[in-house]
Amino acid sequence: MEVRVDRFSGFCWGVVRTVEIAEKELAKSSKLYSLGDIIHNPKETERLHAKGLEAIAYSDLDHLRGSTVLIRAHGEPASTYKRAEELGITLIDATCPVVTKVQERIRKFYLDGYQIVIFGKKDHAEVIGLVGQTNGEAVVVKSTDDMAKIRLDRKTVLFSQTTMDKPTFSAVREALAQRIKDLIVASMEDEAIEFHAKDTICGQVSGREKKIREFAEANDVVLFVTGRKSSNGKILFEIVKSANPKSYTIEDAAEVQKEWLAGAATVGITGATSTPQWLMEKVKNEIEARYAEKLNSHPNYSSQNS
Repeated sequence: MEVRVDRFSGFCWGVVRTVEIAEKELAKSSKLYSLGDIIHNPKETERLHAKGLEAIAYSDLDHLRGSTVLIRAHGEPASTYKRAEELGITLIDATCPVVTKVQERIRKFYLDGYQIVIFGKKDHAEVIGLVGQTNGEAVVVKSTDDMAKIRLDRKTVLFSQTTMDKPTFSAVREALAQRIKDLIVASMEDEAIEFHAKDTICGQVSGREKKIREFAEANDVVLFVTGRKSSNGKILFEIVKSANPKSYTIEDAAEVQKEWLAGAATVGITGATSTPQWLMEKVKNEIEARYAEKLNSHPNYSSQNS
C-alpha cells in the first residue's frame, strides 16, 4: 500500500500570507488577538494559539483597549475599523488581497446605485465583510431558491464569495440573466463586464477542482483533511467524493478507521485551502506508523508524495 500526499493541496497563497503575518507579529510579542479563528482549521489554530494567538469575537473589542488585533484573511466590514479606532486598538490587516479587491468593487458599485447581490453564505465571515461595504443592504443568495429576495426592476451586479462553487454560481447567474435586464457580473480582472463574465470566485480555489478530482480518481481511498467549519473544505470534499466514493473527511489521523483502508493499494491524502501541509504529512506519517507491520509486509509497498 502506497500513502501519498497531494502536492497541489494545502494553503492557498492568501492563507499563507495571513499565517506569515501572524507569526511575524507573534515573534515580536507573546500576545496577539484575532477576530475569529484565523483560519477554519482547528489544528493550525491550536498551533498558533500555543504561540500566543487568541481568537476573540467582535463584542470582545470593548475590553481590549490599546491592544493589537489581527484581521484574518476573510476580511471585516468598515464598521470594525471604525470601532477599533475609537477604542485605540491597533489593527494588523491580514485580509486576503483577493477579498480586498472584491470589497472595493462592491463598494464602488453600491455607491453607483446598483443593487448588490452576493452569492455566498450570509453568516460566513467573508460575506459579513462584503455586506458591510453596502451598509447592510446587499442581498445574499446561496442558490436559485433565493431569487425572491432580489428586486428585478433595479440595475444589479452579481458578486460571489471567493470560496463558493462554480456550478451553483452559474445556475444563479443564469437565473438572474433571465429575470433582470440590466445585469452585470463582476470579474476579478475587469471593473465590469457582460453576462458571460468570469466570476469573483478565487482562481486558487476553483483551479484546484480539476487537480483534486484527478488525485481522487488516481487513488483507491482518499482521506480529505479539513476543519469542519471550512466552506472551501465542504465544496472540495464534494468533488472528491463524486470522483471517488471511498473518500472520507477527517480533521486528524485519530479519526481514520481501519476498515476504510482495507484492500487499498493506494491511499491519497489531500485537503482544503485552509489545511496546512504539515498536518497532511502528519496524517500520512501516523497512518504509516499505525499500520507499519501490515504495510512493510506488502511486497509492493512504497511511501512517497504524489
